Amino acid sequence: MVSTDCAADVRIFCACSSKYDSRSRIAIIIRTMTRPRAAAPTLDAARPAANEHGLSDAQYHALVDAIEDCAIFMLDLNGCITTWNTGARRIKGYEAHEIIGQHLSRFYTAESVARGWPQYELEQAYATGRFEDEGWRVRKDGSLFWANVVITAARDTSGEIIGYAKYTRDLTTKRAEEEKLRLSEERFRLLVESVSDYAIFMLDPSGHIASWNTGAMRIKGYQPSEILGKHFSLFYGPEDLAANLPEIELQTAIRTGRVENEGWRVRKDGSLFWANVVITAVYDEHRVLRGFAKVTRDMSERKRLEQLEVSSRRISEFLATLAHELRNPLAPVRNAIGVMQMDADMPPRVAACRDIIDRQTSHLGRLVDDLLDMGRITTGKIDLRMTRADVSDIVARSIELVRPSTDERAQTVATTMPPRPAYVMGDATRLVQVVQNLLSNASKFSPRASTISVDVECEANALLLKVIDTGRGISQKGLMTIFDLFVQEDHYLNPGESGLGIGLTLCRSIVELHGGSITAASGGPNLGSTFTVRLPYASDDDAPRPHRVLAQSAEMAAGNGVRVVVIDDNRDSADSLAMLLQMKGHDVRIAYHGKEGIEVVRHFPPELILLDLALPDMDGYAVLRMLRSLRLIGRAKVAAMTGFGQSSDKERSASAGFDAHLVKPVDFDELDRLLERVGGREA
Repeated sequence: MVSTDCAADVRIFCACSSKYDSRSRIAIIIRTMTRPRAAAPTLDAARPAANEHGLSDAQYHALVDAIEDCAIFMLDLNGCITTWNTGARRIKGYEAHEIIGQHLSRFYTAESVARGWPQYELEQAYATGRFEDEGWRVRKDGSLFWANVVITAARDTSGEIIGYAKYTRDLTTKRAEEEKLRLSEERFRLLVESVSDYAIFMLDPSGHIASWNTGAMRIKGYQPSEILGKHFSLFYGPEDLAANLPEIELQTAIRTGRVENEGWRVRKDGSLFWANVVITAVYDEHRVLRGFAKVTRDMSERKRLEQLEVSSRRISEFLATLAHELRNPLAPVRNAIGVMQMDADMPPRVAACRDIIDRQTSHLGRLVDDLLDMGRITTGKIDLRMTRADVSDIVARSIELVRPSTDERAQTVATTMPPRPAYVMGDATRLVQVVQNLLSNASKFSPRASTISVDVECEANALLLKVIDTGRGISQKGLMTIFDLFVQEDHYLNPGESGLGIGLTLCRSIVELHGGSITAASGGPNLGSTFTVRLPYASDDDAPRPHRVLAQSAEMAAGNGVRVVVIDDNRDSADSLAMLLQMKGHDVRIAYHGKEGIEVVRHFPPELILLDLALPDMDGYAVLRMLRSLRLIGRAKVAAMTGFGQSSDKERSASAGFDAHLVKPVDFDELDRLLERVGGREA
């Protein structure tokens, strides 16, 4: 360490010891450090400890001078530098001969010097014995560094201040890291405060709220001034409080580090919301619990959608079950009609009644299907049986279906058709359903003895079908929502006229599935309405191909029919189906229970088994498994018969090993094709 001239006979008080160093020993140290110079005041804080360890002056000098991380040097009373160590040279950039004798203000920025900061530091050290500060300091090359500075007053043996010891550390890197951390924390704080979708806040170790962000204000309803310092159990309902849930969550977070939960929480106004809550325990570097970070998300909308999904699924399941129960009684009716159709000698009047029953049964069957369609309408999953359909036939069938309603009201349905036949590619029954629905509404909301018009027009690339009435009309507001599910005009809702409001929604879905569109127009209340269906034409490529013909007459008459076993617990359905099959020349056996059916198959090896899936003793799937395990099926085909006809039902029966899936009431054409395939009688 290097020093300048200073008054002799100086003793330096060591702050860390009650001992004093003798003049001679100080002189030896100074000489060693200055090569030699006259004694000058020096701070020898480590000297007594060094002496206790037997360090020589040279060793003590080497120890102080070897310190490179700290600038340690002495100042006289005026603030001039009197000593300089290796650390000072490295940090400040000056050699000893360049800086000794210079004023310490050289290390300060111009602004600090202008406001007298160097002198202020010395005055504070003189008055209190010690001064500490952090700030920007200047190196020899003019660059700045962030310094931690300690100035200590140096006293002689009489207690008089004879100068100052100055200790400087370069904290630039540390400050940069701290500043980086501070900025990161500030950005994170601003980010957390700005988040509005999540309530993010801190709890102290006892669960009291220590911070509050924008999302917390929005979700919980409290301002920071209202909630800070309150216990977070304020957000829990009576049942959760009785179960001690808040404390359980904190203890779980302490034990496992994190807890996540969902449940109802309470807002400031007392309303409830469904919350997803994550609580994380926060520890310091010594693993001391400092509190908890709590993140709450309002999941009320998701909860509502989940509840709607559950309700929708239950409705779909109910409709599927209802459709199944309605299809079961339709099956024997359909079979009975088939039997009647085999009677060529039936009187014309009875035959006409039979045909009416046939048409209405078919219509009722499709209405049952509509119950299932409504369960799937939001996804548009409505099965279509696409054919090349004549529009005039669609209109005629629709008019026939609404005839009871129009006749009751003495209404007339007038049609205007194009001069040449017009065809669309579509499901004729579904399109009849659309036109029938429009005609039914027109009849319902039109005066008695009025005329309803059905006009079919041909455009360049599309066919227009208009249903026009002179009835109550639709308001402009009503036109905006007329096709929405469960929506009806208020003035329609007279006793006996209200419905579910699903017809027009289903019409729109069906038309759109055909690649078309449907619109409504009205001049207003009591000015009638016009519904326009636009459908694309069927191309020539869509012309029907020749159908396969069942060559049954001679063979069936000769007794070469198919051996069939019908297993169905609905006796009317089983008996009527068997009667129909027998009239077609097939050899049929009937069983009303699953176990009975197995025995029938054992003694009457069939070519085709028509197996109801909903049997009382064992379901159709179990019967099929038993038949296969007993090796009773052989080469026979097995067709499932059921009231459930959704795609998932068909997939399940196919995966179980059924060869066909027949939906009750069984379609005769489909049944004939199955018999044709089994008997190998295609012509």
